[in-house]
Amino acid sequence: MSDFENLLKKYRDQVNKNLKEVLPSEDSRLTEAMRYSVLNGGKRLRPILVYLSSDLGQCDQRDRDLSACAVELIHCYSLIHDDLPSMDNDDLRRGSPTCHVQFDEATAILAGDALQPLAFELICKFNVQEDIKVLLLSKLAKACGSSGMVGGQVKDIHMDEKVTIEELDLMHFQKTGRLIQTSLEIGGYLSQLEEETIKILENYGEKIGLAFQIQDDIIDIESPALVSGKNQGSDLNQNKITYPSIAGLEGAKSKANQLAEEAKEILVPLSQKADNLRLLADYVVSRNS
Repeated sequence: MSDFENLLKKYRDQVNKNLKEVLPSEDSRLTEAMRYSVLNGGKRLRPILVYLSSDLGQCDQRDRDLSACAVELIHCYSLIHDDLPSMDNDDLRRGSPTCHVQFDEATAILAGDALQPLAFELICKFNVQEDIKVLLLSKLAKACGSSGMVGGQVKDIHMDEKVTIEELDLMHFQKTGRLIQTSLEIGGYLSQLEEETIKILENYGEKIGLAFQIQDDIIDIESPALVSGKNQGSDLNQNKITYPSIAGLEGAKSKANQLAEEAKEILVPLSQKADNLRLLADYVVSRNS
């Protein structure tokens, strides 16, 4: 593996270890469902972004670990709810039965409900000034609220074939990109980066967030379940509006690669310090799962 691939593995292992520690361990159906849905693998992109952005400065290691766990808990909560029969109605996630299939729909809803406040509880434990803690709580709340993840999910559910590319971009940014962007910002604020640098991370995050979602749409078409961990063609089978359905598969690939290049261009002022973020932009659009 390359040095960058080793770094990704190191950060995945790190967040996986810490997720096991922060999740409740008492013996109950609810905690079993929570641990099942979080500890079943995954790319851990959002925690990795926290680590990579905080690598640009210096911060308390425990705060880094807790923030990495917090953004992943929010992501996992959203996946549980996305998979529900009333949403995407998927029965496979990360190569395993989805939470509502493994347990039941009510338990899945409540497991997701429990993961979200746990993320905010972790941020409350940060060893930072109270104003920074409040700022990070606010950033994360906005990322998963009506102007972020939940708002994007509503748009996704009610989107029809008359949608424009601009409307699709906004939906993807809210549903997926906003939390990716916020993960970078959290790492930046934790490591006390200058506002100018955090703004660069924010702009970079907007580009790779959209690129990531477009690549997900491509993976849905091209990657079998054994590779992606999800049912191949599930978006097509449900007649969902995706980038390939509007721009075509090659158009979607071109757009994703263009966004990755734009993201790397945004990082120019950070010089070599941001090399790993540049490599991540390439990873986002080259992955097949």
